[in-house]
Amino acid sequence: MGVVRVGTCAWSDHTGFYPSGLRPADRLPYYARFFPLVEVDSTFYHPTSARQTGLWAARTPQGFRFHVKAYRVLTWHDRTAIPDPATLREHAAAFRAAVAPLHDAGKLAALHFQFPPWFVVGPDTRAYLEAVREALPDLPLAVEFRHRSWFAPQQTDATLALLAALGVAHTVCDEPQVGQGSVPTVWAVTWPRLAVVRFHGRNRTTWYRRTPTTGERFRYRYSREELAACLEPLRELARQADAVHVLFNNNYQDSAVRNAAELAELLGLGYPDPWAPA
Repeated sequence: MGVVRVGTCAWSDHTGFYPSGLRPADRLPYYARFFPLVEVDSTFYHPTSARQTGLWAARTPQGFRFHVKAYRVLTWHDRTAIPDPATLREHAAAFRAAVAPLHDAGKLAALHFQFPPWFVVGPDTRAYLEAVREALPDLPLAVEFRHRSWFAPQQTDATLALLAALGVAHTVCDEPQVGQGSVPTVWAVTWPRLAVVRFHGRNRTTWYRRTPTTGERFRYRYSREELAACLEPLRELARQADAVHVLFNNNYQDSAVRNAAELAELLGLGYPDPWAPA
């Protein structure tokens, strides 16, 4: 069985989780007392630096793992043309240099490429995935799609086969099923070293809405029954992959940390209880 790690997408949003007065710089070490995994989402909005990722590596214990989201230029989020080869190589090289301290410390689980709803299956987008792998040939990659075309009934096997051929981890998504800008939950392993699962919540009313914060968009708390229904699929992933990383993106107030702790309990992972009396 593979190792299962559970955490959240970002560590700064969790209202009520951190002790009052805790400095922002101390939030990551505090978070790492209770969870062995986190996704960095700030790197999607602006590039980071090796100095910053070196601090993240230094502030977390051995065995802690990071998923780092790719900068938005690399994932075609500006609705312009797919980045040309020179632009892709330039940003990929900068990204590689920035995450080097995490990689050198053995704490980089994956670079997470979350593509937008307008990244539709086709020859150009398939070629771009191949180009991304060529630009980052020796780093672990995970891919998340946001357009249903990649998992249409006649396309799903081809999509999974493409990711497997590239040595890229497929990201299993739990999210509201609303139109073409959402994907079904496809429990599959495409890279034997790592399987990734992201829980986005199931709030249909806010999935496409512009909200004041991203937390508002993903405002949802999974019930214990909903989490329990995912236990066997998660265990099946662990039978096929060396590691299974589960990340909660329902970052409204403390929903993500609450659900992450509850799922870890259901899986019997033995994580410390953040809300236990001191």
